[in-house]
Amino acid sequence: MPAVTELVIYPIKSCAGIALQSVTVTRYGLMHAGVHDREWMVVDMDGNFLTQRELPKMACIRPRITNDALEVEAPDMPLLRLPLAHADSPTQVSIWENGLIANAGEDAHAQWFSQYLGVVCRLVRFRPQTQRIINNDWTSGRNVETLFADGYPMLLISEASLADLNQKLEAIGRAPLPMNRFRPNLVIDGVDAFEEDYTETLQVGKAVMRPIKPCPRCAMPSVDQATGIPGPDPLDILQSYRANPRVDGGLAFGMNVILLSGENETLHVGQDADIELAF
Repeated sequence: MPAVTELVIYPIKSCAGIALQSVTVTRYGLMHAGVHDREWMVVDMDGNFLTQRELPKMACIRPRITNDALEVEAPDMPLLRLPLAHADSPTQVSIWENGLIANAGEDAHAQWFSQYLGVVCRLVRFRPQTQRIINNDWTSGRNVETLFADGYPMLLISEASLADLNQKLEAIGRAPLPMNRFRPNLVIDGVDAFEEDYTETLQVGKAVMRPIKPCPRCAMPSVDQATGIPGPDPLDILQSYRANPRVDGGLAFGMNVILLSGENETLHVGQDADIELAF
């Protein structure tokens, strides 16, 4: 029987994730203790979002959730506490083609991130009253919301898909990659490699989810998530067998997922996952 093996949220876009034993699934993605996936984001002074693509050191910015704050650590930096209570401080930001109003962080937050990353930047938080609807070309016309994720509320990868890639890497003398290089929210085991590509629905408890779009990969999987140092890029191996015409030849690894029903259901590591294939 397929089962959930990892549940991860990334409170600050492109920074380290938090692996959890249980999460709440919402229409926007996964949530834990009131903290949503990709609820915060680092932007430049023009409001444009920043990621590990330009700043691989972001991988070493590690958040953790406490009762009243998101605590943030990074090498050789003091602990930073971000209050969980919302403060209304609207500012314009951009993520891909979306222009949004977010809440600006405090000057001290901007100084902390600027000092560590070595660029002038600031931290913003998604406003509860803001609505960001994803491209509905892949949702059968359904209006689906997300926060600061690149495009979709959740990302699903199977253990077997990573094992398949690692087998190919090891065959040419390259080191295997951990799952965190691909930054999924949901990881499942007990299915064949890339079975997630052909999954119509994934049900965990009462939550019913649908993988809708293959995830074309950028260079971020080359970044060691423990050190923030780029290394060999797996895209050359993925090029040999994962070019997907559904995403204009992009090198797909993992599936973007939306929630169909069961909002606010609690998901647990080890929980059975019922899969209905699309054929």
